[in-house]
Amino acid sequence: MSTNEQRVLLDKILKEGLITPLFQPIYDLSSGAIYGNEALSRGPANTELFTPDALFTLAMQEQRLHELELLCRERALSRFAKLALPGRLFLNVSASLLSSPYHQKGMTLNILNELGLNQKDIIIELSEQHPYDHNGLSRTSVEHYREMGFPVAIDDLGVGYSGLRLWSELQPDIVKIDKHFIHDVDKDEIKREFVRSIITIAQRLGCKLIAEGIETQQELDQLIEMGVSYGQGFFLARPLEMPATEANTYLQKQAQRRAAFNLDHAETVQTLSRTTPAVSVESPLNFVSQCFIEHANLFSIPVLNNNQEPIGVIRRYQLHELFSTTYGRALYEHKPATILLSEDVLIVESTVSLSAVSELVTNQEADTLNNEIIIVRDKKFVGTGHLRDLLKRITELKIQNATYSNPVTLLPGNVPIHKEVSLRLAAKEDFYVAYFDLNDFKPFNDYFGYSKGDAVIQLVGNIIKEVVSPDGNFIGHIGGDDFVVIFRALDWEQQCRAILSRFAQEVLSFYTEETLKEGGVWTRNRQGDLLFHPILSLAIGVVNPNPDECDNHHLVAELAAQAKKSAKQKGGNYLYLQPYQNTYITPNIAM
Repeated sequence: MSTNEQRVLLDKILKEGLITPLFQPIYDLSSGAIYGNEALSRGPANTELFTPDALFTLAMQEQRLHELELLCRERALSRFAKLALPGRLFLNVSASLLSSPYHQKGMTLNILNELGLNQKDIIIELSEQHPYDHNGLSRTSVEHYREMGFPVAIDDLGVGYSGLRLWSELQPDIVKIDKHFIHDVDKDEIKREFVRSIITIAQRLGCKLIAEGIETQQELDQLIEMGVSYGQGFFLARPLEMPATEANTYLQKQAQRRAAFNLDHAETVQTLSRTTPAVSVESPLNFVSQCFIEHANLFSIPVLNNNQEPIGVIRRYQLHELFSTTYGRALYEHKPATILLSEDVLIVESTVSLSAVSELVTNQEADTLNNEIIIVRDKKFVGTGHLRDLLKRITELKIQNATYSNPVTLLPGNVPIHKEVSLRLAAKEDFYVAYFDLNDFKPFNDYFGYSKGDAVIQLVGNIIKEVVSPDGNFIGHIGGDDFVVIFRALDWEQQCRAILSRFAQEVLSFYTEETLKEGGVWTRNRQGDLLFHPILSLAIGVVNPNPDECDNHHLVAELAAQAKKSAKQKGGNYLYLQPYQNTYITPNIAM
């Protein structure tokens, strides 16, 4: 098709409205529910302008981008309303459209009113790929749309050089992480660090995060483990004219497993919950005051909406201050509770672990840190917990963990290891158990003394702690020179190889020049025979238990012991994966 033919086709598309809107679902990764749909546009099928790249590039070259964008917006809104799709609609908008003669103030609101849509359900996406931040247009755009009641999102965060600056200046409601950082995030530690930083910033700013371009299960699992709340991509759902309207089954199953894991763990925020009174949004302040009088130990009372969902609290001291002013009670006692509502409160699901709640508390700003923790189940009010109880329980757990910890490395011992394996089996997780053991450790200990022996054991523990990622993995010290790592990460093999490599280098510092030259030490056995023992090496036996066939931690321990024995038989620094029936096994791996 020649350039002139493309121009003719573009003109026909714009005049006849030949745009087909597609929708790609955005999912709540914690539940599988549909959070919204991103609208994407396609030109006429079987033409060179079918793909968005070709279509929008030509429109930009012909200076007709804004005509095309307004057409795509109108078609997407109409189709979204007709299909009655769940959640919110994400519309890609060029900020420079505001300066276009084709843009009429209030035109989008007029379309929404005709279609019966609420502007709060329409998310305006401003993409960093467009050079719209020149002349201050981006800030103007955000203010324009916010004044009309539209939430605003920054798309493709990380593509342009100015992403973080835009985030700080525009303070969007939603940020979408560019697919560059999502691709292979399960394999790339640097990308994980970037995503962790973005998550931390979003938590501090109260901003929702959406991961774009999720294309594999491994990427998805890694993002869920890291705490990303929302996501979209080909692995979850492709853009379609008739998109899915039901929850994602894979995400649902993952959520159920996590909930079962947390419930079995028994140390969730539910253990802090106390039954406390709550008031509705319509309750007058004199009723709230009476609740405080009847419950002298309460410092705050949750306020619930009509769906029994907490939206904040009323604090005793604020009500007391209001009523203690001149005519305060007379003026305000019949006013609704919402006039004293404090929204700076921590609201968490009952299945969330205590450690996760502790992290949420520590991420709060110091000036907004409060004592109450509002506990919900499926968003409905259950009860109230207190910060002091959380700190007390975490302290008790730390003392308990210290009781079961190995005194040399302070790592968890047998009881926590067995408990961790049992929980993962119950949750039917796919995990790997790596059993670490030193070769020729007893002769080394006899030759150099127990002090140096303990130092080598600490070396192994330190290397493991430094190499193994904390995300979803568990490190334990069985005793002596035996360690266990429970891997959820799919890159367990790379981490084990790194441990072997580091140990092979760093253990040499424990030998004298003479023993290094000889390549080891000579010691006598119980029969008095002189035997040679090479430089210490590390054997790692790995097993991938099948939760459907392993019903207890004892069987997993036996399998891991067999794998370790096989690794030791090979000699030297060696990594061995124990074959297991009904499981695909990679070849045995040497250092």
